[in-house]
Amino acid sequence: MISNILNNSAYWGIAISVMGYGIGVLLNKKFKTGIANPLLISIAFVILVLIIFNIDYEDYRESSEILSWLLTPATVCLAVPLYEQLHLLKKNYKAVLGGIISGVFTSLVTVFLFCIIFGFDKGMEISLLPKSITTAIGMSLADELGGVDTLAAAAIIVTGIVGNVMCRGVCKVFKITEPVAVGIAIGTSSHAVGTSKAFEIGEVEGAMSSLSIAVAGIITVAAIQIFA
Repeated sequence: MISNILNNSAYWGIAISVMGYGIGVLLNKKFKTGIANPLLISIAFVILVLIIFNIDYEDYRESSEILSWLLTPATVCLAVPLYEQLHLLKKNYKAVLGGIISGVFTSLVTVFLFCIIFGFDKGMEISLLPKSITTAIGMSLADELGGVDTLAAAAIIVTGIVGNVMCRGVCKVFKITEPVAVGIAIGTSSHAVGTSKAFEIGEVEGAMSSLSIAVAGIITVAAIQIFA
């Protein structure tokens, strides 16, 4: 009965998604741990709702499609803090470009080698290659090159969540303390989800991470042709 009520509502998918994310935000504030990531909790919440009420994923996807449309403008909005820190970009442009390029090729080469080792087919390889760029670019890129856009989205989300949860610990282990370096590392490896954590660390880290999303996306679009 509840599943019928949900299916008769045009935007129930949005409501469930926002509700799950809201619960995640509250838990994150209460426990203050990377594991209580709002995105991770919202994904688990949506999956649980779909399973309990026996709702087909395609119905949910159609009902929450507006959220997907917001990905691109949300990514573009990250240019605002970058503009505010433009002087840092001009001062460190060589290190910034070097860090982003090395990060992109490290990601692509690693995925390419693992696909060979585990015997993945070309479609799987193309779907996993854009794992470190933002969903808006990665899904369309995978679909255009013959991959599976939903698989690409899953890989991108998992990469972002892992980066969001682990970025502070990794920087601490390797003693990366320079704000520009921290931001570039987070943005290049874990796109917008990691960038949200970078903004929690500091304004400079967030701005540099925002820059990395755009530049890493452009470089990946060009470089992925070599591997695909």
